[in-house]
Amino acid sequence: MKPYKKIIYSLMAILLLAACEKDGDKIYLNGHESNELIATESDIVLQQEEASKVVLSLTWSKSTLSVSNPAMDAPDLELVYTQISTTNDFSANVVETLETGLSKAYTGAELNTVAKNLSIAADVATPVYIRLKSTIGNNTQPQYSNVVTVNLTAYDIDMTVGFVLDSKQESTSWTLISPEANGIYTGFMGATSWYNFYLREGDGTVWGNDGVNGSAFLLSQEDSKWNCWFPGVGGCHYVEFNTVKKEWSTIYIPVLNVSGDIEGEMTFDRPNNKWYMVFEASSAGSLKIKLQGDAKLYNLSTGDGDDTAIDTSIAFEQENGNIVLAQQAGEITVTVTEAGEYTLTVDLSDPKKWTCQASSGLAEPEPINPFVYLPGIDDGITNSDWNFDHTLSLYNEDELAYAGVINVNSLWGYSINTEENNWNDKYTLGEGDAYAGTLAWQGENNLPAPAPGLYLFEVKLKEPTYNLFNITDKIFLSGINDVWDFETVLNATDTPGIYAGNITITVASEWGFQIHTDDTWNHKFGGSEGKLYYQGSNITDDDSLEPGTYTMTVNLIEGTYILN
Repeated sequence: MKPYKKIIYSLMAILLLAACEKDGDKIYLNGHESNELIATESDIVLQQEEASKVVLSLTWSKSTLSVSNPAMDAPDLELVYTQISTTNDFSANVVETLETGLSKAYTGAELNTVAKNLSIAADVATPVYIRLKSTIGNNTQPQYSNVVTVNLTAYDIDMTVGFVLDSKQESTSWTLISPEANGIYTGFMGATSWYNFYLREGDGTVWGNDGVNGSAFLLSQEDSKWNCWFPGVGGCHYVEFNTVKKEWSTIYIPVLNVSGDIEGEMTFDRPNNKWYMVFEASSAGSLKIKLQGDAKLYNLSTGDGDDTAIDTSIAFEQENGNIVLAQQAGEITVTVTEAGEYTLTVDLSDPKKWTCQASSGLAEPEPINPFVYLPGIDDGITNSDWNFDHTLSLYNEDELAYAGVINVNSLWGYSINTEENNWNDKYTLGEGDAYAGTLAWQGENNLPAPAPGLYLFEVKLKEPTYNLFNITDKIFLSGINDVWDFETVLNATDTPGIYAGNITITVASEWGFQIHTDDTWNHKFGGSEGKLYYQGSNITDDDSLEPGTYTMTVNLIEGTYILN
């Protein structure tokens, strides 16, 4: 805004608020009234595992200000604050926040932090009182809304555990620990290459990569942050996440060697965060072994490049029956009860307790199904019996997460089956509606059918949950010519799931480009060699093309694309 406009608005506000006289006329500001406040919940039990979910929404009305002179417009001077207190007269213990809109949504973590600031005891239902305070100037009396009451049960804020969130800031099964509650979190993660994540502390603070500086391994809790990312080597990583220094680092361990009474090289079971090795025991007894491996350190000084990573090593020793990290490999004892085949397992999945044990027999990890099947999802189209023709593809092993696009017209609902032609092993409705909810293993009720149309399905079997997202008559390309917006679109064709359009390439994008089913950044497809992958690496076909205009055709149902 130009300086002279600021002066005019300031003078106008002074005139209105003071009801000054000019040429014998008084000008009054009218319409400043108390806001009407509405809350979506009256009883809330907060849980740590649902800290990222919205648990309470507030909405309110806004005063319509006017002036007594109809030739003048009233400036927008109203400031609105939410006030939350443990006293119904707001005489003490008040948390006050300036608002900028007409609504506010609290996640579980945010509301639990409010509870902490109000000194509310954990695990006890406590009434809290919420109202709005609005003002239009320092020399006017504030107006207060109606008071809503919410019975709030908070949970203990445990700063010894950090919760790993995915790229959408949703919960995962991973945690890191800070035994001293000093803001330094450590633990092993079985990460895929370039895995994106955030970390949430017990008080609700979410950390990601510094979005201003942009350097890998530099942390920030500001709104400008984006996701942290692992280097391009997937497998076993030992992570140190230091919120004090605002840095994190990872040690990548490609191989873990066993020496002593057992000799060999262990194999990493990445989804389960375990190392294992099969060996033959000649007799019962105690076996003495050592565990160590060469490794690579990635941190703020090295960046995520493999050529700059620092050569290092990692080793374990035994302590109180468990194993811990050590400068030099120490002696570890495992017991076998008789001669025969055994599996040596190093379990790093629980950051509070790492174990090394020998178990009888061959204990290789169970294979993960690459697909799940949706019988019943199209019986309104085919007018035939249920079949296993429609699948969702695995895109995240750690969460057993599957996704895919399907043209839906279901008459009786559907199920999510884990094996082709197996009608018994299936997930059905737990709680929810046609578009989101929880799954039940071999439950009684089918998942409800959504309205006919094209949908992106997201199914997570570890939680287990389902979400459906309607896809409209266009999809979006982002990253073309290194421009990261949603201006480039492909339009729907006459065939459901197929989109096409012309795109003009002037220069190859440094990071490739993405296909999005909407403009939220949440539902992205990457791909290569004509195949699409949900949440996959960016498409880099533009790198080999001359500048010009090309036709792109995308088949979301088949998961393919053509650029020519």
